[in-house]
Amino acid sequence: MHSTKSGAAILLLLLWGAAANAAPPAGEKKFGEEYAGSQTCQTCHEDIWNNYQKSAHTFVETDARGGWKDHGCESCHGAGAKHAGSASAEDIRNPKKLLAQQTDKICLNCHLNTTRHSERIQSSHMKDGVSCVACHSIHANGPVGLVPRAPAQVNALCTGCHQSVKAQFAKPFRHKVPENQMTCVDCHNPHGSVRQPMAQTFAANEPGCFKCHGDKRGPFTFEHAPVRYEGCPTCHEAHGSTNPRMLNRHEVRLTCLECHSNLPALSASSVSNGNSSAGSVPPAFHDLRSPRYQNCTVCHQKIHGSYADRNLLR
Repeated sequence: MHSTKSGAAILLLLLWGAAANAAPPAGEKKFGEEYAGSQTCQTCHEDIWNNYQKSAHTFVETDARGGWKDHGCESCHGAGAKHAGSASAEDIRNPKKLLAQQTDKICLNCHLNTTRHSERIQSSHMKDGVSCVACHSIHANGPVGLVPRAPAQVNALCTGCHQSVKAQFAKPFRHKVPENQMTCVDCHNPHGSVRQPMAQTFAANEPGCFKCHGDKRGPFTFEHAPVRYEGCPTCHEAHGSTNPRMLNRHEVRLTCLECHSNLPALSASSVSNGNSSAGSVPPAFHDLRSPRYQNCTVCHQKIHGSYADRNLLR
């Protein structure tokens, strides 16, 4: 009986020893002598360390699930033991001095699978070599200090590069960006979008323009195809225009005729059946020589879509 208990005790001891020497749990990183630890970094970089401790990135330092607990600095700057011994800037990785693609690779180790960053790889910013640290201050003080939050700061950051867009906002009919009543990121996702200008919207079923212009959003029984498939920029200049309602042409009819032109003239019987066409050969039903037909929205009032009339009359 005694030998049985002794054997069980020995077995438990062996199992405990095997568990102690097993590989670390998933997500936990085993550091070698080339790593110095964040406390070593604090010795020389106390001001950066204090700001870092108050920023959103302190999560990397304190949470073991990411695998960088107590080594948060080295998660971005690489192993720091050599730099700690030499105090040479050449012996540590500085993301601000790397190529944009190299810097982004460091950031995307953590941020790749997050909602707002998932399309970063295909974004215009990445393709143009604009790195994450061009907009974000990694050691910034405060939980929201990594990126400017005040509308004036956000707009100043964007227009610092996009000077041509800034000039468009000087036009008389524009969104209220210069007044800082809205920001560039209200319409654009700076981390990437399926649309070329990284817009927040693609068509009527997605957010973007309709966050503010909800009355123009469907689904409508009778839809205007450009609104559904091409989006608001088909007719409107998003940043600013010299034309009322930010239209891309100085007359409403000229905007409409970009699509509704070169159409065949209709017979009298077709018109009587409710069909209509701008017509290229007068006298069509819409004889554009007559002033009564030169403003399309006098009759076609529901140009964004209608619940009642397929010709968007009401």
